Amino acid sequence: MIYLTRVKPTPPAAGTGVRVAIFQAERPVGSEQAIHKNIERLAEAVAEAKKFDAQLISFPELYVEGYTMTPTVVQKLAEPSDGPSIMRAREIAKDSNMAIVCPYAEKDDASGQARYYDSIAFVGADGSLLHNYRKTHLFGMAERNNFNFGYTEGEGDAFKISTVNGFSVGILNCYEAEFFELSRILALEGAKLIVIPTAADYYYNLAGGASTKVPYPDISKNLIPAHAYENNCFIAYCNRSGAERVGTGTWQYRGNSIICGPHGDTMLAARNEDTLLIADLVPADYGPTHPEGDYLKNRRPELYQKLVSMKAGFAGGYTYQDPPSRKEDQ
Repeated sequence: MIYLTRVKPTPPAAGTGVRVAIFQAERPVGSEQAIHKNIERLAEAVAEAKKFDAQLISFPELYVEGYTMTPTVVQKLAEPSDGPSIMRAREIAKDSNMAIVCPYAEKDDASGQARYYDSIAFVGADGSLLHNYRKTHLFGMAERNNFNFGYTEGEGDAFKISTVNGFSVGILNCYEAEFFELSRILALEGAKLIVIPTAADYYYNLAGGASTKVPYPDISKNLIPAHAYENNCFIAYCNRSGAERVGTGTWQYRGNSIICGPHGDTMLAARNEDTLLIADLVPADYGPTHPEGDYLKNRRPELYQKLVSMKAGFAGGYTYQDPPSRKEDQ
């Protein structure tokens, strides 16, 4: 384990900032044994972060079960938001007095029909469930076969802001880091930090078995700094390192976890190795980005109706379509 730190002698006082940790590591996937090991490692990572007085720690997308699953495996392993894995994470958070961002595969039977979500349990330092976030923008057919889109039935608030150490925090999930609208909404809601668990890789096998033709882009080097800058906030992007192996397939992760400051600056960036990143995020350390002007205050939203248009106007543009149902729901 590599330790990357950018911290002051004492953690930020309440209301002034937050000391955040990111756990990037190679983990097992797709079995009850993997879940057990991953929860054990979560407890160990929290204990390590506690040595640095971290106030918030994030784990990668679908940390509990692993990312590379099939619909059958998701249906077997997914848990409700009050299932054993999240309840254990809540115990760990309370015992350590540390908030935890714990991504997992969620099963919800509330509608009378099982629905499955790529979810993130945001647990407070007191063990309370601050927010159960369900991924809204699923990437590719593999995710769409595995999961339902979050918030299509109007359930809850996708853009809920939670407080850790008196500091406002919002949540996005992987592919959603690439939509500027989502980070902007969280910033307008008051987020000073956006935490984004991810499972960003290189090449991978498509749902039909063929390999992708181009690698997945490394957005940690362009979009993450840009979104931090344009929204005057911190962003913590939390990925895996190494690989996940399922059958004969292997997913190679980029290991590109990064913490960016509100000037688009890279505070900490991991290599592709197991790493614990810990940084103090304090807005007072930063001045304004412009001699005059403020992106959030100087918006003219009355001109932005086209942002929510159902149809793009450029030649060959895309027309919005409702998210497809999971195969198991058809």
